[in-house]
Amino acid sequence: MSETSPYDDKPGEGFATTMLHHGHKLDIENRARAVPLFQTTSFEFKSAEHGASLFGLAELGPIYTRLMNPTTHVLEYKMAKLEGAPCPAHGDCDNSATLPSALAVASGMSAQMHALMTFMQAGDNFVTASEVYGGSFTQFSYSFKQIGIEARFANVSDLDQVKSLIDANTKAIYIETLANPSGTIPDFEAIKAIAVEAKIPIVCDNTFGMGGYACRPLAWGADIIVESATKWIGGHGTSIGGIIVDGSSFNWLTENEDGSLKFPLVGGPQESYHGGVFAKHPIFGVEATNTVFILLARVKTLRDMGGCISPFNAWQLIQGIETLSLRAKAHSENANALALWLSTHPKVKEGSVLHPSLPSHPSHANAIKYFRPGCFGSVFTFELVGADAEDEKARGASFITNLNMCAHLANVGDARTLIIQPSLTTHQQLNAEQQAAAGIKPASIRVSVGYEDIEDIKADFEQAFAAFDAKSE
Repeated sequence: MSETSPYDDKPGEGFATTMLHHGHKLDIENRARAVPLFQTTSFEFKSAEHGASLFGLAELGPIYTRLMNPTTHVLEYKMAKLEGAPCPAHGDCDNSATLPSALAVASGMSAQMHALMTFMQAGDNFVTASEVYGGSFTQFSYSFKQIGIEARFANVSDLDQVKSLIDANTKAIYIETLANPSGTIPDFEAIKAIAVEAKIPIVCDNTFGMGGYACRPLAWGADIIVESATKWIGGHGTSIGGIIVDGSSFNWLTENEDGSLKFPLVGGPQESYHGGVFAKHPIFGVEATNTVFILLARVKTLRDMGGCISPFNAWQLIQGIETLSLRAKAHSENANALALWLSTHPKVKEGSVLHPSLPSHPSHANAIKYFRPGCFGSVFTFELVGADAEDEKARGASFITNLNMCAHLANVGDARTLIIQPSLTTHQQLNAEQQAAAGIKPASIRVSVGYEDIEDIKADFEQAFAAFDAKSE
């Protein structure tokens, strides 16, 4: 790897070391080695003056678990570091002195809603990739529309189309690291050039980047990360959560041509804090970083919208993080092997396996450029051979029904192999034209490859193929 690779970790700050150690200071009084679970709604004040100081943001400390909780802060410190965001040194991860440059929330959907609502308001718009998770498509198309924010969908591989949708009211470009489920990987550096010219941030859903293991978009030009911690970060299908990470790279005091603030919700006076301008006054010992976005996401957006994570879920996600690199590597190796095997299988439609590890995939070159070597994501789609489109769709449904080990459910990033037909489930609420724009074909089968023994995954697929053939005879 080159010296400039974002996957070359500094001595003492390796990915696995960060997973296990960063963000948790030993409990000096009781010396508990594991991260304690603070399952409480609120925290007592030391005095009347202390309570007033906390509420006035003159002092940092937990008040109410919706906003701050010591267990949740450990998750936030870890995720900020794993994603490559500016962070305090391990010994300085003290929530009485600094805030993490990440924010944990209730879910991945909550993460993107809270992130965008921190700096966007009625009359604004943003350009988003058309190939996105089905829930993101509906949230952007309908829920944001209700509050006067327009989502403009674009093929992010068509840079001219992206540029053409940007105007004076455009406030962000939204992309997915690896599109769900088509596997399209954007040219981060080309998108960054467009964003810089337009003076807007890039918000990137890095769920499929496996918590920074497979891909670190902040290193390639993204400004804000959102992700579902439910998936590879937790890794076992037990807890729902979301993460927002601030790359501290965007200038929120950017001005329009007339000299007015382009992002007044972040750079301007905060009405709910007596007109204070947070962007001009570093607080909580973060003078060297530009953390005003993540601060306001916490003390304003999360305060008002309330999509908080429970301490118990945060604690469970921390358990998942401690094995993240081991699991991500195993997921990746199995996905590469399964995609290659299916690409030449006689039951699989030729050219239908869409996994970036295959040289035939349109995003193979971007995967080589932007992802950790050997990692191409562990979710992909394929189609079965059939007499026509309807037959292919029916065969896909029958194949899924006949699987024994692989689970048919709506999730990805679980330890186990999961499978689903997106056109009938995750993207069902999109019409045919919208599904096509999102990279969904009627017969597409999406597989999230687990880390069972690869030969056992293949065997389950083979018996499902055979069971379908037996019923057809």
